[in-house]
Amino acid sequence: MESVYIPSDSQRSLMALSRSTLESFIRGMAREADGVQDPYLLTSAYGAFVSLHKGEELRGCIGSCFPTRPLYETVIEMTEAAASRDHRVSQVGANELEEILIEISVLSPLQLVQDPLSLEAGKHGLHIASGQNRGVLLPQVASQFGWDMETFLTQTCLKAGLSRNAWKLPETKIMGFTALIIREKR
Repeated sequence: MESVYIPSDSQRSLMALSRSTLESFIRGMAREADGVQDPYLLTSAYGAFVSLHKGEELRGCIGSCFPTRPLYETVIEMTEAAASRDHRVSQVGANELEEILIEISVLSPLQLVQDPLSLEAGKHGLHIASGQNRGVLLPQVASQFGWDMETFLTQTCLKAGLSRNAWKLPETKIMGFTALIIREKR
């Protein structure tokens, strides 16, 4: 499975874009024109998730596994979505902006996996689908909870609304990916 490479300067630019998007979106202000020239941010090869954290509390996490546009556009859209459309949490308020830390996960292209136990918990993320149900967990989730691969597979199935052992069924499609994690520093 391929790794995502984005140089540190480009990572900082992507984070700055996400931060300015979050602040202007929550405050209802117009965002400046993008003018992005960085080829690493113009690539359409990667999906991305944006997670917003307030201390230990998740304040939103939304992403796209399947790239359809330049990375920077995906990050703009997912930043706004994480702040306002994650049904698990209330919308981020302007009074919280100073406390919110952003984490961007840039996803490698998803690959179909025949032997999911060959993946490494904490290194690989999962996209599991069966019928209309699908669930995604980022690699850092396994690390955060100390899960082994079998537990990670089970939890991704549960997130998808499937049975615990659906990952063992032939009709279940399991895809793996790696992610470059970019964390805001403050």
